[in-house]
Amino acid sequence: MVKKLVKPYYTVVFVSKLKEPTEGYSIAANKMMEMASSQPGFLGADSVRDDYGLGITVSYWKDLDSIHSWKENKEHMLVQEKSGQWYENYSIHIGLVN
Repeated sequence: MVKKLVKPYYTVVFVSKLKEPTEGYSIAANKMMEMASSQPGFLGADSVRDDYGLGITVSYWKDLDSIHSWKENKEHMLVQEKSGQWYENYSIHIGLVN
């Protein structure tokens, strides 16, 4: 759960559909959330997933530079390379909240 956010801030909405099986996914997802939460500019996140594998994660960021830095994080990039083994499909949406 996210604490009260002060506008303006940015959201990154990650919508995904998991494949079966998802071996290693939970470990990687938990590690990425732990790492993201220590990144400069990270303000919090909310995440849900249904019984059919559809998930939505919304992360909140101070600015676009913070988002870009997280996207370019070396460990994050290594996990991104494995996304094809875990996701049937996914989309990413970035928005400004002001």
